Amino acid sequence: MRIGQQPGGHGFAGGPGFGADDQGEAAEAAPVTSAPRRAFALLLAYVALTKPRVIELLLVTTIPAMLLADRGHVDPWLILTTLFGGMLAAASANTLNMVVDADIDKVMKRTEKRPLARGAMPVSHALVFGLVLGVFSFFWLWATTNLLSGVLAIVTICFYIFVYTLILKRRTSQNVVWGGAAGCMPVMIGWSAVTGTIGWQALVMFLVIFLWTPPHTWALMLRYKEDYQAANVPMLPAVASETKVTKHIVLYAWATVAATLALAPGSGVIYAVVAVASGAWFLVVAHRLYAGVRAGTPVKPLKLFILSNEYLALVFCGLAVDSVLGWQTLAQIFS
Repeated sequence: MRIGQQPGGHGFAGGPGFGADDQGEAAEAAPVTSAPRRAFALLLAYVALTKPRVIELLLVTTIPAMLLADRGHVDPWLILTTLFGGMLAAASANTLNMVVDADIDKVMKRTEKRPLARGAMPVSHALVFGLVLGVFSFFWLWATTNLLSGVLAIVTICFYIFVYTLILKRRTSQNVVWGGAAGCMPVMIGWSAVTGTIGWQALVMFLVIFLWTPPHTWALMLRYKEDYQAANVPMLPAVASETKVTKHIVLYAWATVAATLALAPGSGVIYAVVAVASGAWFLVVAHRLYAGVRAGTPVKPLKLFILSNEYLALVFCGLAVDSVLGWQTLAQIFS
């Protein structure tokens, strides 16, 4: 298997101020024009701390969970307030994760342009920012939904930082497997916001994302395994052979598809069709990656990484449409 060299990361570097000429007025104007640019660059750096693209998963999974919880009869305002609270919690967890990982982010080329790695702001400022976001998310969800949703948000933040980032990430190659539980919590928060409880459907959706996370993440790490080796982080692709990693990817892909089908009795025909069709597509790509590695031919692990995002989006969008239509569930049809 041949993996290409890693490209440079993306950062929000602030632009330099305008240079002053020999005239006094120009020299005095320079700080005035450069200050807004520095402020804007700092604002972008704080936004980057929250990892906005990672938060997209929240939108993909929370809304369908809420729609399924009441088969499409959810108050739009409740959806918006829950999403906002969940976004605050995710932003808090991502920011605090960058605080803890600032040292290894400097070593890894993929992350060397993250705000703290390049010194865009003091670590203490980022820490306060992350804590404030977390506290705000709790009280927001408590006030606009219920206490259970707020508590689940805090549990998610604490699990991601203390269990995954501080304990698992640098100690075991199974870090992503167990640490991925934090990324499964948006469905629990969404379901609890509607019902005030946690139903079996929420647990199955949790399981779907839990099983989906390893193949999704390992596919990306295959591409950047040298980074993790340089940073001494024992991600599976950094410590195991490519054959072993892709074999695990296939196994988890099968488990993920099976979990999506376990949700079918609580949903309708549309979801079942989408889950089967998209699951078959996901499995084909996973098996091709494994076969390519075993044959020693060039493969593109990022293809599976991108596909896995599309796969999860399809499954949950299918669930959302099915829930909005409110047709009979498969359990009702065959009862």
